[in-house]
Amino acid sequence: MVLSELKVGEKAEVEGLLAESGVRRRILDMGLVKGTKFKVLRVAPLGDPVEIFFKGMYLSLRKNEAADVLVRKIGETGDGAPMREGRGGRQSGS
Repeated sequence: MVLSELKVGEKAEVEGLLAESGVRRRILDMGLVKGTKFKVLRVAPLGDPVEIFFKGMYLSLRKNEAADVLVRKIGETGDGAPMREGRGGRQSGS
């Protein structure tokens, strides 16, 4: 699945990039590296641009850029799953 196919409120994790050269470098520089978890906040009526939230930042991507980001869906709005990167936070103990 690619980022451009996600709907508002869905959560996903970056699995890889299909983009080549300059576009690939720009996407990586923006922080969308493998393992990054994000939430789709807004999608314009024609699907361009897509706004996502990750690591405390808001990012808008063009539809063609979003189509180059391979993702794995991990949740939806209201599922109660927090947006965590897996570091820090509370540990459950006995």
